[in-house]
Amino acid sequence: MGRNKYSEKEIKIIRMLLGKKCAGTRFQQKEIRHQLRCNFEFNISDFGEQGKAFGPEELDRCVERGVIKILDDATIADMKEKRERDRQRDAEALAALAEENGAEDPTSAEGADWQKALADWEAWEKSQQESGETI
Repeated sequence: MGRNKYSEKEIKIIRMLLGKKCAGTRFQQKEIRHQLRCNFEFNISDFGEQGKAFGPEELDRCVERGVIKILDDATIADMKEKRERDRQRDAEALAALAEENGAEDPTSAEGADWQKALADWEAWEKSQQESGETI
């Protein structure tokens, strides 16, 4: 899930991008959705109905209903800064977990658990076969 709080400037840019998306080719629509997700953390699926077009009018309705809130630039900047700190903290925690599990790559910290579980399972299977028990 992305954000639901934007500055007035961001809403104007998002509105313009949504207008271009509705008028663009399939490839252009994909590019614009990517820009919305990456640059503004704006996911159409958070606000629109599946299978229905989401354009500038739907954006305006979301703002009117209060689903999307417009805040001042300073508040938005503080919010983005906090989100970045949270991402950094999460990355550090993941790296610590990876180091704890003996993984070289932090992204494989979770993978180390299933690999260890698989090795344990295979060792158990082998011990069952050697003892003559059926699985």
